[in-house]
Amino acid sequence: MTTSLPLQRLLGIMKTLRDPVAGCSWDKEQTFETIAPYTLEETYEVLDAIERKDFADLRDELGDLLFQVVFYAQMGSEQGLFNFDDICTAISDKLERRHPYIFNQQQSAPGKDTTQVLLEWEKGKSQERADKALFSALDDIPATLPALMKAHKIQKRCANVGFDWTTLGPVLDKVYEEIDEVMFEAKQAVVDQDKLGEEIGDMLFATVNLSRHLGHKAEGALQAANRKFERRFRQVEEIIRGSGLKMEEASLEQMEEAWQQVKMQEKSGLR
Repeated sequence: MTTSLPLQRLLGIMKTLRDPVAGCSWDKEQTFETIAPYTLEETYEVLDAIERKDFADLRDELGDLLFQVVFYAQMGSEQGLFNFDDICTAISDKLERRHPYIFNQQQSAPGKDTTQVLLEWEKGKSQERADKALFSALDDIPATLPALMKAHKIQKRCANVGFDWTTLGPVLDKVYEEIDEVMFEAKQAVVDQDKLGEEIGDMLFATVNLSRHLGHKAEGALQAANRKFERRFRQVEEIIRGSGLKMEEASLEQMEEAWQQVKMQEKSGLR
């Protein structure tokens, strides 16, 4: 594989940083396990730059994320596991394998819409799992996924093998059922916190399933809700400060009044 000059430079820098003699002491000490948290952090920084539409920052953050891949590639090469070319080859092979209607001329079928493309993609993934002789449809779901994302993926995998409701009614009923069970535990004279926590988890899992059936990913929906709440709360703080009070001095009624004012202003702005 022929790499571009900028990429060759980056790979060279990484190799130098890990050089046993002349390298950086911090970089030389790192392992797959110690670098993993930085990879997660850099991923979130990429997402934040996209959310803010700061494309100059996005360029820099993507560079940081690419450096994580290069770091893993260098460590893999040192241990005789894989190198950067192997990584590129693996993803290239996968993309061609999962798009046979584009890269395999004998199966070419131009004009597929997005729904058909996604079905082909899932079919390819299912076949790959079958080729790995996995015992369960859930076997290769990463244990470290954020909980909402993992719940969505678990439910989607189950749906792919037919273990899913086909109408919305039972999905919604399950949410109400789980809410009732949470409240039952919460109202006990002596609350069993372990049991209550279990029921709260079931309620959240059912809510993710409702979100999935309605065509939304719960992780993204909750992120949007977080942003909306943060925006509104900051405006509430401004209103309270504008009245000459600190938040700690304001009553709940005053804060609620400010909250409703913010909501009304947003609605007026939309109109």
